[in-house]
Amino acid sequence: MSSWTKHDYEDIPGTYVFDGKHAHGAYPLNKLLFSFCDEANRAEFDKDPAAYCDKFGVAGKYKEFVLKKDFLGMLKAGANIYYMAKMAIPRGTSVQDAGAQFQGITTKEFQAKLQQKAEGLVDKIKAREGYWNG
Repeated sequence: MSSWTKHDYEDIPGTYVFDGKHAHGAYPLNKLLFSFCDEANRAEFDKDPAAYCDKFGVAGKYKEFVLKKDFLGMLKAGANIYYMAKMAIPRGTSVQDAGAQFQGITTKEFQAKLQQKAEGLVDKIKAREGYWNG
């Protein structure tokens, strides 16, 4: 069993850091998600998601997250967010849909939050001579 160092970032509310500690147990899940780089693998998954999970050794809560398309569950469990996009986007789940799920709100609510944050952004960028760091 590996021993992991505690980091300050572990206590930031609402933050799910992808690090060795969180990714370690999710290795089979990340391997499955990465396999979606290949269209043939996405098609195989779509035919029988449970069997595809079994093929990669994805079991227990990880398999449940995949079968339920629980992106927040996968993220909290150590999934690589870029690999999750390989699962989500080809199946009609947009980045905004996933972002809404991460925050426990509807996609429309998430889009409204994005619009609110965008208010005045053009002027802010101009005031900073084209540079904005959020």
